[in-house]
Amino acid sequence: MFSVTERDISIEPIDAEWQAYASQRLDRLTKPQGSLGRLELIAQQLAGILQTLTPRLEQKAIITMAADHGVVAEGVSAYPQAVTAQMIKNFLRGGAAINVLARHVGACVIVVDMGAAVELPPHPALIVRKIGLGTANMATGPAMTRAQACDAIQAGMEIVEDVIQRGAQLIGTGDMGIGNTTAASAVTAAMTGAAVETVTGYGTGIDTATHRRKMAVIQRTLALNQPDLADPLDVLAKVGGFELGGLIGVMLGAAQARRPVVVDGMISGAAALVATALVPTLKDYLFASHRSQEPGHQVALQHLGLSPLLDLQLRLGEGTGAVLAMPLIEAAAKILCEMATFDEAGVAKRSS
Repeated sequence: MFSVTERDISIEPIDAEWQAYASQRLDRLTKPQGSLGRLELIAQQLAGILQTLTPRLEQKAIITMAADHGVVAEGVSAYPQAVTAQMIKNFLRGGAAINVLARHVGACVIVVDMGAAVELPPHPALIVRKIGLGTANMATGPAMTRAQACDAIQAGMEIVEDVIQRGAQLIGTGDMGIGNTTAASAVTAAMTGAAVETVTGYGTGIDTATHRRKMAVIQRTLALNQPDLADPLDVLAKVGGFELGGLIGVMLGAAQARRPVVVDGMISGAAALVATALVPTLKDYLFASHRSQEPGHQVALQHLGLSPLLDLQLRLGEGTGAVLAMPLIEAAAKILCEMATFDEAGVAKRSS
């Protein structure tokens, strides 16, 4: 059990009995046993999460958390910090990749300002849970206070609870924030013990010189702040970001409500490392949507023991990988719900 702002977070293990029921039904369907491969494993996991043999996932939501990072002052990004706020406005206009792909699969996009560096004009579709005007520069001190880290997690939990109350059955994670791959790389290195060089990629397409500077900044940040692996909140506070905290809360809140969570790329993967360290039973509620081009994402997936559903050479974030994986997860649910057994279809079973 983990407590944040006087609130206990307890996630029940997924139900092994319902998983067994699903396995038995899948073996009776009109197909050779195991012939639908990972779709069958997904269906079993869904049955264990939702405690039913008729999982329904028609209502899908991507929660895209946005925030700025003070470490951008160190010259680690190819884009200026102003792009974060500009992209939030693009999300709200429906013009970003995540909007296009979400429309394609029938998912809604929830846009959250967790800490853009400027105050954005009010918009009916924008949720504002701003923890601050971007994090502090983690190369010169902690990115945030421990209290801010807890507030970010609490905000994420409250947002996903509201989304679920409005009917969402499948939750995906997304992100936006210039400088966030620097924070995510630092978190991944701290949580896994992997070398900075192993987990740090080229982000938005930085050049070789900027990549070297980015790695040096992360090395300096970790040496200065000394995040404590045994205290995941300390890692988030010292080298994380407000949107990472929000995503941690989304994952925890969704799992606490027994909803499956589709994890996007590098930023979401770093958040999952912290979230599962806080509450280990969360892991079985997670689906890894894809393998990002960011090298740290592969390290995170290996550490989490999650196998990605897709490998499309994506490195955008926003929730694009998560939304693309949602139809596969929904397909697995429909196999369990809608496919006939040999007895129901009057089809002869395999000869003994």
